[in-house]
Amino acid sequence: MLDVEVQMQAAADDIPDEPQLIAWARAAWRRSGDDAEVVLRVTDEAESRQLNHDYRGIDKPTNVLSFPFEPIPQIELQHIGDLVLCAPVVEREAREQGKTASAHWAHMVVHGMLHLQGYDHQTDPQAVAMETLETDILTGLGFPAPYSDDEET
Repeated sequence: MLDVEVQMQAAADDIPDEPQLIAWARAAWRRSGDDAEVVLRVTDEAESRQLNHDYRGIDKPTNVLSFPFEPIPQIELQHIGDLVLCAPVVEREAREQGKTASAHWAHMVVHGMLHLQGYDHQTDPQAVAMETLETDILTGLGFPAPYSDDEET
């Protein structure tokens, strides 16, 4: 079972409620037999920009950041990592991409959760595998497929 701690640092009109964010994170959890914990933090542009700058060297806010937890040897922890979602960026992208806010929020949660589990999109085969899994999860939740043929993550 995946335990999700939701932290709301930002306030905006289209932020999904805590139970919805938790449901999407759990839907993306691929290790169903394993107990795990994740922190999902919804933030503003200032915090997102600072984290993106500090950890990726990019001086702008971004939609989702994934911080996998690096366990200390000999210490048993179920924490898999932290997701930081920037509310204004997610909402702006949804409008720009012609998606519902809910569909884009779900996509960003699923995308970030897959990163925490080791999925990536740095190479074409990795991108195909990750995008296929994202599409399967999101359509299973009742959302449209998140990628068009010319869209990249």
